[in-house]
Amino acid sequence: MPDLAPPQATPMLETEDLARYFDVSRPWLQRVLAREPRRTLRAVDGVSLSIPKGTTLSLVGESGCGKSTVARLVVGLYSPTRGRVLFDGQYLEQARADAAQRRRMQMIFQDPYASLNPRWRVRDIIAEPIRAFGLLPDKAAQAAKVAELLTQVGLSPQDGEKYPHEFSGGQRQRISIARALSSNPEFLVCDEPTSALDVSVQAQILNLMKDLQQRLGLTYLFISHNLAVVRQVSDRVGVMYLGRLVELAPAETLFSTPRHPYTRALMEAIPDLEMSGRQRIPVGGEVPSPINPPPGCPFHPRCPLANARCRAEVPALIPARGTPEALVACHAVEEGRDEPEAPPPAQRIGTTATAL
Repeated sequence: MPDLAPPQATPMLETEDLARYFDVSRPWLQRVLAREPRRTLRAVDGVSLSIPKGTTLSLVGESGCGKSTVARLVVGLYSPTRGRVLFDGQYLEQARADAAQRRRMQMIFQDPYASLNPRWRVRDIIAEPIRAFGLLPDKAAQAAKVAELLTQVGLSPQDGEKYPHEFSGGQRQRISIARALSSNPEFLVCDEPTSALDVSVQAQILNLMKDLQQRLGLTYLFISHNLAVVRQVSDRVGVMYLGRLVELAPAETLFSTPRHPYTRALMEAIPDLEMSGRQRIPVGGEVPSPINPPPGCPFHPRCPLANARCRAEVPALIPARGTPEALVACHAVEEGRDEPEAPPPAQRIGTTATAL
């Protein structure tokens, strides 16, 4: 089901029942000898969302929940197993085939140490999209554009003569942002762009990205597992678990009134800087394997609110009772029994809740 985005004639990005499966089977002969079937990893299993122009949608969740796979699907690095992606009202396959449309979307990768060619000077790295899309055929104009982009991201035009190894991690990520902006994009997919950086540098990069969004009217799909970062940059937040969206809501609604039990568990993991002494109830168990997901609601083996319906029926992403601006995939929320109770000691992680 599409999410309840603000009224918008054409969202910048829209996905409908998007899924991506990977065949992780052993080689054919080994499978025959061991008499084992094919193994399929369901990295993304039916994600529907939309991003209005000029806004930021963030996806959060534990490692392995499918966030980065969604990022690669929406820019065409992976082809979907099921579902479709629309970019500004056009099917992604058609948009990717048109250079004028393709240049409107770019991606900022997680690791600035791996995403820059160590053999190229910075000026060539940033100018590559300009040359690839034929935006400025004149070399003098290209050099001027590179100098402008370096200044825009807080670096010096003289830095274009250097190589990536001469910069710190935060500076390299600024170079990655300058490269992404060089094709004059309107939509940026940011795959954990600050996770490899120190906390102080993270704040600088986030402030830079927010400033660029305001000045250039950019639309962001922001991938992160850091809730503090997500709260700072997001208009809306989607929470993923085992390849599915379990909650999608405006950022302030999600942080002030989380509805899904898994979202509440993520909130419990945020450090209590005020040292209020409130009791914490961490979620028990382990994340199930996406190769063999549980039936029904994927979160039910770890959920203190699970019942027989949760173990048998996959919940739909629908407006939450009492919070219609939030979409939640949870039978407990739908039935009004989502007041959490403290689980028995056997379900808790570690020693006691107050000691965590």
